Amino acid sequence: MHTLPTLPYDFSSLEPVIDKMTMEIHHSRHHQKYIDNLNEALEGYPEGQNKSVEDLLLDFDSVPAEIKSKVKNNGGGHANHSLFWQILQAPQEDNEPKADSQIGEAIIKHFDSFINFKDKFTATALSQFGSGWAWLVVNGGGDLEIISTPNQDSPLMAGQYPILGLDVWEHAYYLKYQNKRPDYVANFFKVINWSQVEKFFLEHVK
Repeated sequence: MHTLPTLPYDFSSLEPVIDKMTMEIHHSRHHQKYIDNLNEALEGYPEGQNKSVEDLLLDFDSVPAEIKSKVKNNGGGHANHSLFWQILQAPQEDNEPKADSQIGEAIIKHFDSFINFKDKFTATALSQFGSGWAWLVVNGGGDLEIISTPNQDSPLMAGQYPILGLDVWEHAYYLKYQNKRPDYVANFFKVINWSQVEKFFLEHVK
């Protein structure tokens, strides 16, 4: 049975960037619903019950056709949010990875500068039509890449390993920002836990 991960901080810890009510609803209701639906979908698929959600999505082709849609939507929702909670921290002004950190060096290598990375990530998040995510992933070649996915599709299904993700579903920001997605995306950079992003990066870089 998949279960809801405990947040590594209080619901109010990300204020004023992400408000307490949004965090509580997002984590305790939205994420929990994805987990409930995933567990229900896997009831008749014992092979899938023994896999982590990440392994389930990495081996998505083996998922039975009759539950593929539910696993994609709800397994993706579970995996995406589980990563999202971990890469957040209390707001910091001028928040960016240390230039001599491995993730900082990799970002400069692949995007020439942190500013270029930030601009490209922002453009990707803002250009995602409707619900979805913006991601920094380690691709199949071991390189960093910025991508977007619709709905709750996970990069794992394409063999890409997410190390940073931004939820741009309206439920992630609408209580505070209403239709001002650009403000939400701009403030997101204040709450990125770059130490955790680096840990994810080092798990998957070749």
